[in-house]
Amino acid sequence: MSPAFGAMDVEHYSKGVLLEPFVHQVGGHSCVLRFSDKTICKPLIQREHQFYETLPAEMRKFTPQYEGVVSVSFEEDEGGNLCLIAYPLNGDRDNLESLDNSDCEPKNKLLRWANKKTVFLENEKLTMEWVRQHRKEEKMKSHKLEEEFEWLKKSEVLYYSVEKKGNVSSQFKHHNPWSMKCHQQQLQRMKENAKHRNQYKFILLENLTSRYEVPCVLDLKMGTRQHGDDASEEKKANQIRKCQQSTSAVIGVRVCGMQVYRPGSGQLMFMNKYHGRKLSVQGFKEAIYQFFHNGKYLRRELFEPVLKKLTELKSVLEKQESYRFYSSSLLIIYDGKELQDVAVDSDPEDLEGLSEESSDESAGAYAYKPTASSVDVRMIDFAHTTCRYYGEDSVVHEGQDTGYDFGLQNLIAVIKEIRDENSE
Repeated sequence: MSPAFGAMDVEHYSKGVLLEPFVHQVGGHSCVLRFSDKTICKPLIQREHQFYETLPAEMRKFTPQYEGVVSVSFEEDEGGNLCLIAYPLNGDRDNLESLDNSDCEPKNKLLRWANKKTVFLENEKLTMEWVRQHRKEEKMKSHKLEEEFEWLKKSEVLYYSVEKKGNVSSQFKHHNPWSMKCHQQQLQRMKENAKHRNQYKFILLENLTSRYEVPCVLDLKMGTRQHGDDASEEKKANQIRKCQQSTSAVIGVRVCGMQVYRPGSGQLMFMNKYHGRKLSVQGFKEAIYQFFHNGKYLRRELFEPVLKKLTELKSVLEKQESYRFYSSSLLIIYDGKELQDVAVDSDPEDLEGLSEESSDESAGAYAYKPTASSVDVRMIDFAHTTCRYYGEDSVVHEGQDTGYDFGLQNLIAVIKEIRDENSE
């Protein structure tokens, strides 16, 4: 029984849990869905499932917590809206009393994206494309799907103005183009297979963004090689080409996606993988700089906590014998929420953990000085991971994953360069 469920209302869960788009997905092609506030789910891939179930203890702090498996079906609600519903696996039905999903919305509260008011974008053409995309959710056709999202590839870096009066975090659901792209593609795939199959297994994982009010997320594709040992010759050639044409071959890491909140300009910024592939090494460095910039000043106070975790991760991975993390990603997450300025006559206790942000001296801004626990660094996406403990693998590697280590080493160096070039 999955620990994501706990002790919930039996009748509620027996009707299924509505899976919604996970609005903070910024990269990857596999659809990630929101199961609850603290749990996400994604299609089960046997190799990735095996990785989570055999994960070395020392690596657990650098990966999402694995929370079990659910059965997912493709259905229509009372209004004819296409949706994905999660149910317990057949073997779990006798244990419904121990389930907990009280923070999930019932089916009748399905987010109907087409009916949500979209905040106007700075580019009117993008606005109309966005509205049109939503209105066609029920009429998706496989031969038109790529055309529907072609504008996403052309608009590789997007800026959205947000309503400052509202909850900034809640506005991600109207704007994150990559999340919607993956969600609609998943619906389309399942719709096309509905006549032959309507039950799928999804794995449940910890929602790494749940503790942040306005999550800023950087998705980095790690390593100098992306294809798995079982890749076809065509897939292998394609992945090699992508690496050779990007920073993956040069420094072992490339940008796969990014979302940043910039309170200074009142904007959300999204960068997708197509842009990340085109970046030079200098462009990669500039993208990392952008990730740590909030529109007013560089969040220098984040550098040391991030570097501390990256260095610790590097040390842990150097001790992992035989693992190869082909095509996996590394997430860096922090809170983009702008803290209120501290009054001059504040109680001294209220000033603990605060440091003056001198990069914006005219504003007299103060920023929280984070500890290592206020930023997150996690490895994700293990569909092509291998190690000697996977008995069915024909290829067994020795030693550490030098390509991944190379990428970590260069990522650490880039962040240190940015830190040193922008020191007080």
